[in-house]
Amino acid sequence: QVQLVESGGGSVQAGGSLRLSCATSGGIFNTHAMGWFRQAPGKEREFVAAIGWSGSSIYYADSVKGRFTISRDKSKNAAHLQMNSLKSEDTAVYYCAAEQWATAQKLGALLNNGMDYWGKGTLVTVSS
Repeated sequence: QVQLVESGGGSVQAGGSLRLSCATSGGIFNTHAMGWFRQAPGKEREFVAAIGWSGSSIYYADSVKGRFTISRDKSKNAAHLQMNSLKSEDTAVYYCAAEQWATAQKLGALLNNGMDYWGKGTLVTVSS
């Protein structure tokens, strides 16, 4: 059974850092692009970052470029999102997503249109 399980969320002050992880199961890691989306209260879900299935493509939303870094760890079948210089506007539930054989750009464009798998989310709260 395929599962994506996020961890690492929490509360932090503005300017601080958090590292989110997305653990995968079900044998999908080596064939799926991995990405992160977020949904703030009262707002629609938006793309944050993605890394292609081979790791050769990476794509960021402009709002996080230079502050967030996405990576994938084959030894742990997990993807990570290192978030630095956090701002109050980064407060949201962060969701992990996976799409087979996709580039980072393709995954970033999918949003609610047929993504293969979603995690249940982890809450990040940034206080100013």
